[in-house]
Amino acid sequence: MEQSNVGDQARVLARRIEEEIALGLLRPRERLIEDDLMRKFDVKRHVARHVLGLLESTGVVSRERNKGAAVRDFSPREVEQIYDVRELLLGRAAELIPIPAPTDVVAELKAIHARHKGAAAAGDLRTVFRENLKFHAVLEAACGNPHLYEALQQFGYRAHAMRSHTILSPDLLANAIAQHGQMIAALETGDRTSLRGLMVAHIQPAKLAYLQYATKIHPEQPA
Repeated sequence: MEQSNVGDQARVLARRIEEEIALGLLRPRERLIEDDLMRKFDVKRHVARHVLGLLESTGVVSRERNKGAAVRDFSPREVEQIYDVRELLLGRAAELIPIPAPTDVVAELKAIHARHKGAAAAGDLRTVFRENLKFHAVLEAACGNPHLYEALQQFGYRAHAMRSHTILSPDLLANAIAQHGQMIAALETGDRTSLRGLMVAHIQPAKLAYLQYATKIHPEQPA
């Protein structure tokens, strides 16, 4: 298999695993073993190894010598630090997004929002996860700064395990969907203050839910 094909295949499988983490199918500290990945995805060892390398590079998976790879487990302090950075990045993105937003950006967000709501109503959580990522990718890319967008994506990857608490809670998911609609309205009306507040507030429920979990697992490490 050519190297480019190996890389493409590994990226697809890495996204699959990220999805399973976000859906709570793979939990923090759960081991990811090369042999298991080879059987599950019917791939060679070098592909499975590449997948784990990609996941480690985005902060989704941690690897320790003589222990192998596992879904990354964040302490309360790490959660606070990650979300401090995410809030700063989102706040800056909100300041840079042109508003009223371009009509093509609003139209794309509305289309994604409709699919997201439909998937939630149907209980299709995999599509909920994918459409949520698309919504935020389009919204954040509208800031026009590719380096800021890259940083937002990088720290967004690290929050995959925390997203499971939102996706799996009907109330939190409904609130997240409602906030998406409010963000679109703020983009259309040119209400930058509301947009900034919504973008930062939007990530708080997942943070708080994961902190409750992390505090139980790491009682010796307060936030």
